[in-house]
Amino acid sequence: MKHGLNIGREETIEIIVTEDMLASFEGEVVHPVYSTVAMTYHMEWVSRKIILPFLEDHEEGMGASVQLKHLAASPLGSRVTLTASLIELRDNRVVTKVTAENHLGLIGKGEVMQVILPKEKIAEKLSEASS
Repeated sequence: MKHGLNIGREETIEIIVTEDMLASFEGEVVHPVYSTVAMTYHMEWVSRKIILPFLEDHEEGMGASVQLKHLAASPLGSRVTLTASLIELRDNRVVTKVTAENHLGLIGKGEVMQVILPKEKIAEKLSEASS
């Protein structure tokens, strides 16, 4: 990784809850609110933004774990702001603390771990998984 990635670095994204983000199973909406699945995706995305400027050409990040507590609902059309803060950088592991907030306050919190690997190593792992 390139130099300059430091503890405390933050990234933010804002999303508007759309129909494809609603809590649903097998195509049927169960609750017309922001789903835990969508929140997980956005927590991973905002965490990925932390590492993107620091990846070397031969490197890529892969998700290793997500811990998430979905604390409150956010309805269709609402704005959600997700913020990732770098809290740990050890060897090839990057850990972020992530919060999700809407107009009422905190709706989710968690941690995301990514590992930084050579693209060649990732290709080997994918090839092994496909055999």
